Amino acid sequence: MRRKELDYLDSKGMEVVLQHAADFIARRLAPASPANDGKQTPWRNHPVFVAQHATATCCRGCLYKWHGIEKGRELTQAEQQYIVNVIGAWLAEHRAPSD
Repeated sequence: MRRKELDYLDSKGMEVVLQHAADFIARRLAPASPANDGKQTPWRNHPVFVAQHATATCCRGCLYKWHGIEKGRELTQAEQQYIVNVIGAWLAEHRAPSD
């Protein structure tokens, strides 16, 4: 992650950033046919976006290929929570060490 995303994560805190993740997932991935699927997740400017690409949770194609979550149907609440948990684990692992 770039310094910009790390600073954002540090300033907002993990809880708030994971709330953002849940919102992004609900709006951008959860629908059965997401708008612009395959191109809906930017590569930078938010730590969640970086984590989504790093964990293959950025689009329905990657969710299917790497996580076995089928395309063409709405994601369940459990699947959405799983995705947020994967993103959270990656962010925790790649967060800048605290002094």
